Amino acid sequence: MTPQSTFMIVAKIAAGQLEQLRTLLEAMNSEPGELDPHNRGFPFTRFDRLHVARFLILETLVAEQDVFSFPEVPPRLVFLGDCDGPSDTFIAEMAVLAGPQLRSVFSHCEPFPAEHESLVNWLQARNIKPSANYINWLGRTVTQIREEEALHQALSTQLERIVNDVGRDNPRAIRQQLLSFVEQEKAAARLSLTPSLSTPIGWWLKNLVHKLGVPLILLTLSPIFLLFSPYLIYRLRSLEKSDPEAVSRPPREHIQRLSQREDHDVTNPFSAYGEVKPQPFRRYAVRLFLWLLDYASIHVYNRGHLTRVQTIHFARWVMMDNNQRLLFASNYDGSLESYMDDFINKVAWGLNLVFSNGAGYPSTRWLIKAGAEREQKFKHFLRRRQLPTQVWYKAYPGKTAFDLARNSRIREGVEIRQDNDDEIRQWLAEIQV
Repeated sequence: MTPQSTFMIVAKIAAGQLEQLRTLLEAMNSEPGELDPHNRGFPFTRFDRLHVARFLILETLVAEQDVFSFPEVPPRLVFLGDCDGPSDTFIAEMAVLAGPQLRSVFSHCEPFPAEHESLVNWLQARNIKPSANYINWLGRTVTQIREEEALHQALSTQLERIVNDVGRDNPRAIRQQLLSFVEQEKAAARLSLTPSLSTPIGWWLKNLVHKLGVPLILLTLSPIFLLFSPYLIYRLRSLEKSDPEAVSRPPREHIQRLSQREDHDVTNPFSAYGEVKPQPFRRYAVRLFLWLLDYASIHVYNRGHLTRVQTIHFARWVMMDNNQRLLFASNYDGSLESYMDDFINKVAWGLNLVFSNGAGYPSTRWLIKAGAEREQKFKHFLRRRQLPTQVWYKAYPGKTAFDLARNSRIREGVEIRQDNDDEIRQWLAEIQV
């Protein structure tokens, strides 16, 4: 198995360079929200390990009500993505294959290395790891996704012809002809099904230590949590009753700016950025819950769903500015409205655990109740903190997380033969979709 990893390069935009940078990024699109695959700004398609990526300008777009007093931060450029294999080698690969383009983009930031200085070192020094990271299907590579989509398309084309010849009542004969067709296409090099690589031993050991270590730490600390639980509960309820909300409807101009970049594909990017409440209780709480979320995403929710939500390809939660701010970036199928409804209806308590520690969040009760359950307040809160994603790339446009899972099941049916007619019919039904 080839594990996925993330990168997120953050750099301060130099004074007077914001609009020039914005123009440069917009030139990578054929229209707002739709990347030109042949753009000269950055050759995303050159990297066959890259799943999704985006260029994003971090800035305050909607002035908040007087909720808390936070120091202002200058606009920053973020370049983030998800790739197969280790991120450090991928960053080095980008510096080699797209060095001039990266220098052109980041030359609007400061401090920027001179021509003779190492671009790789500069990028690596600004690479921020997420506090929590979610991968829809750990180990499913870009190569696998593309090969399985080609397999589905080829089998779908052949299935209709074979059914017309054999009839619908002989599933075993249909399957045998399809399998023979696959072998012929592989022999002619028109189809390929690359075997999975062995899991890197270093990653496997680190993952095992993490899987066993986190529960052990929680078990060791549980007496301390139990001892202080009365105070923690009292402090939580005090803050829930007193923390102000900032959930007014976002300005129409802000919504229009966001909307023109959405729904150009079946998948959308989402970027939101906001302040964490300043109380130490809140700062420690959000870090604890993100730590637990990261554990669950790695060891529990790594096969197609985050709790009951199945439309997310990749997502990350990144603490920034000495834990004063949080960036959330995801890639999801469907419209934003359905995305928010999915979370509200299925996992509102999970949203509350993390985002209730954000300044202005709808008030909660006992941490997991209310909050996101107050639908309109929650949606206004989220929209006010959403940022337009200037440039977004996806390696397999038009394909949902459901499509990728279906294609993997079709491949599994090719490599592992079904035992009975019902299983064969189910496999053939997958091909017809």
